[in-house]
Amino acid sequence: MAGYENIKNYGFDKRTAEERRELAKIAGKKSGEARRRKADFRKTLNMLLTAEIDAGEWKGILEGLGVECTLESAMLMAQIKKAIAGNTKAAYFVAEYAGQSGRTEADEEEQKIRTQRARRARDQEVGDTDSCEENISDFLKAINPTPEDLHDLFEEEEGEGNAEEAEETGEV
Repeated sequence: MAGYENIKNYGFDKRTAEERRELAKIAGKKSGEARRRKADFRKTLNMLLTAEIDAGEWKGILEGLGVECTLESAMLMAQIKKAIAGNTKAAYFVAEYAGQSGRTEADEEEQKIRTQRARRARDQEVGDTDSCEENISDFLKAINPTPEDLHDLFEEEEGEGNAEEAEETGEV
């Protein structure tokens, strides 16, 4: 269910504009805090993963392969070791991050089509027939047409003569 029906029993409609504005301000600040916290987490994780390690077991192997001795490299090597030992989850992890996913481009395209169909069905079910994505796509196509679109736009239809010639000959 979309729109007002989702919130009508929660009291949002009974608040004044000033109260809603104040709540939005508080929510915005909390959202910013959460984004900063997540960004700090990612930065710390990246720093830790790229830190050099002195673990004797891994250092020799990684240096022998000519790879940096970082925690990240050691983790990847551990996954490869597990995959070699027969751990299928580790093998899938290694294959996926090496760009060797079992999914083909045809599978990806088919999934995209299924997703679009499901989205259209949902939109029709809730009565939203004005698909925003299609409108955006059409708009972008209109402001940045392909050469074929331009050719089709300015191509003369059969039976129609050149308008300038008709004007010059007085056959308007």
